[in-house]
Amino acid sequence: MTDLEFWPMGAEVSVRDAFGRVLVHMADERKDWVLLDADVAGGTGAKPLVAAHPDRVVQFGIAEQNMMAAAGGMADTGLIPVVSTFAAFGTMRAHEQFRTAIAYPNRNVKLCCSHIGLDVGPDGATAQMLEDLATMRAVPGVTVISPADANEFMQAFEAILDHDGPVYMRIGRSPTPVVTDSAAPFRIGKAKRLREGSDVTVVATGVMVARALKAAEALAAENISVRVVNMASIKPIDTDELVAAARETKGIVTAEDHNVIGGLGGAVAECLAAHHPARVRFVGVQDRFGKSGEHTNLPAALGIAADDVAAACRALLKD
Repeated sequence: MTDLEFWPMGAEVSVRDAFGRVLVHMADERKDWVLLDADVAGGTGAKPLVAAHPDRVVQFGIAEQNMMAAAGGMADTGLIPVVSTFAAFGTMRAHEQFRTAIAYPNRNVKLCCSHIGLDVGPDGATAQMLEDLATMRAVPGVTVISPADANEFMQAFEAILDHDGPVYMRIGRSPTPVVTDSAAPFRIGKAKRLREGSDVTVVATGVMVARALKAAEALAAENISVRVVNMASIKPIDTDELVAAARETKGIVTAEDHNVIGGLGGAVAECLAAHHPARVRFVGVQDRFGKSGEHTNLPAALGIAADDVAAACRALLKD
């Protein structure tokens, strides 16, 4: 049995490294799940499981639609299939099979996809999945999770294995700062308040959580008090935390490595419209495709850097 080791706060770690680590750990811990791979274990981070437990991996090759349909059948035997591929293939190419063979019959399958958002970098627009949160949260009954960092991903992976029903979860590719405390439990449907503030709330997900914290620190020097909420659970979303933010601060800025249409921002706006209307500004990719470039440069080029989060907070307070 292996110990699950977490990374220290501030370390720069790729979430896909966490995927490999938690897969090996959970393979030692429980025998009720199996990994389905589409010949991309090196890209998703699943290679350590292939090396340590080859008997727990079913290789489908580049046949994502078949893999998704097979996952539905495996789930009916009592196994928990963990389907792993790039998001462009898992949430687009095989979307119909996921919807019909997994979500519609409510089968217990976990889809974990890498190569999401601008995090893909030089692979360019066709691999930069900026639509996955929208496509997956629109499917009835599907839980959608976007962890902030490597530590939270490992906690979330255990949580989704325990959850009964279809789940989609994002895997980051590039190194990102560890900003979550491994001692804080992960709960599906619950947000984590990482910083208190009274002027404006930033609700962020994925790699944008670290950028939101950086923006909040910069704004503190301007006497602007920013609350930062890590919304890893996109669906179900934490209504109580959002209503508290709407009541206790002057407005909400959402921040996501995703198209502004249909993702975290849309989910937050829908929730607030129903429960407590508030001023909202959206930081995300502005309804366009990405482009090839280094993951360190693309956020500023497409408007999702820490400076863009800070600018949105200032703008909201001036409204």
